[in-house]
Amino acid sequence: MDECIDRRLARELIGYEVKTVPQMGWAGIKDGQLLVLAETEFDVFITVDRNLSFQQNLPQFGVAVVVLHAFSNRLADLKPLAPKILEVLATATKGTVTVVE
Repeated sequence: MDECIDRRLARELIGYEVKTVPQMGWAGIKDGQLLVLAETEFDVFITVDRNLSFQQNLPQFGVAVVVLHAFSNRLADLKPLAPKILEVLATATKGTVTVVE
């Protein structure tokens, strides 16, 4: 999960091993390099950065990207998205972008 997402959201993603950008020691790394790192370690990258798909050529990366659209990146606003996130994680394909709202 991207560093701008409350790490407590990981508790809602039952059945998946979830690591945050800070846990991986990647805090402060720019998006392009972050995706390069993520594709070597993970199948899915979760973010709230709505501009990521405009700023990066996401199909070139070997990681699925899930973009969360909520009122804010506060846990209270993101937590209701957890069931939809779990659905997406079950079928996420590398190189794709899925928006969860």
